[in-house]
Amino acid sequence: MISLPWKHKNNKLWYYLKGFCREIIPGSMSRSQLNGKLAQLSRFDFEYIRHRVNYYNKLTQKQILSDSSNTLAHLTLPPKLKVYYFDNYEYTRYFDPALKANFLFGDITYIPEEPSIVKSRPIQGGHANSILLKLNKVRHFIYTRDKKNFEDKKNMLIGRAVVKRDHRIRFYEMYFNHPLCNLGQINRWGKNDHWIKDKLTIEQHLDYKFILCLEGNDVASNLKWVMSSNSLAVMPKPKFETWYMEDTLIGNYHYVEIKEDYSDLEERMRYYIAHTDEAQSIIQNANAYVNQFKNKVREDLISLLVLEKYFYKTGQIPLRNHGLYT
Repeated sequence: MISLPWKHKNNKLWYYLKGFCREIIPGSMSRSQLNGKLAQLSRFDFEYIRHRVNYYNKLTQKQILSDSSNTLAHLTLPPKLKVYYFDNYEYTRYFDPALKANFLFGDITYIPEEPSIVKSRPIQGGHANSILLKLNKVRHFIYTRDKKNFEDKKNMLIGRAVVKRDHRIRFYEMYFNHPLCNLGQINRWGKNDHWIKDKLTIEQHLDYKFILCLEGNDVASNLKWVMSSNSLAVMPKPKFETWYMEDTLIGNYHYVEIKEDYSDLEERMRYYIAHTDEAQSIIQNANAYVNQFKNKVREDLISLLVLEKYFYKTGQIPLRNHGLYT
């Protein structure tokens, strides 16, 4: 069977087409739809929605934005990082363009000085100023249609990655030649040319029982599709989180947790090779966790409420009487 590289990927052409189409819809039309969008709250579990909204936006006190903050009207299509613009504009277009907000595009691994919309934030420390939205989702929120049974897969760990960060280099130094590992560096530059291998499709990754999910600049971008598969994600406890709420993942319940120094990798792998029932339980838990992000209407509602809370907590709009936050 020919492995089709796009089989488990989002359609970027369709993504960009939708993004550009939103640009031509009059802003007044989108703003007139906001109340109707928020009224859908009654369709869903109120406590679940409240938990997620307040998880992403942890502002508790009002904070007035500085004069350097731009209005939504200043959020325009940049020459680079277009996906961040499109993903923000998908929801900001429902709000008054005179409202102010700070947007930080890219892999954000620090906590900003004032409330800002970000894709990622550190898990540790007071990160209330880091308000998460579902950004760069065309790359990060990918799911598989894995029809391969766990028991039929190879008893090995597969890993393909850009290897430039010290923690990834350390892992490859420890396990590149290990008989239980098939590792490859996909970047063609660096000091370790002997690690370079061709990229593999997601379909090819799914031939393996274990898939490496090491963080890169921030989170591990492959974690979502791995957790939607019939393979096991392998990683240490995460240090960064996104809309995926990585800090709520439980080691050896949603993924195979290895030590920060990677020293127990072989022991963890051999354990789940021998205890297939426990491996299957982790896979079921991981699949269930992923499924909560697949309801588009609910995801849109949560995104709008996160922004609404942002504008309220920065003193720009009155409190709406839905009881989600105070």
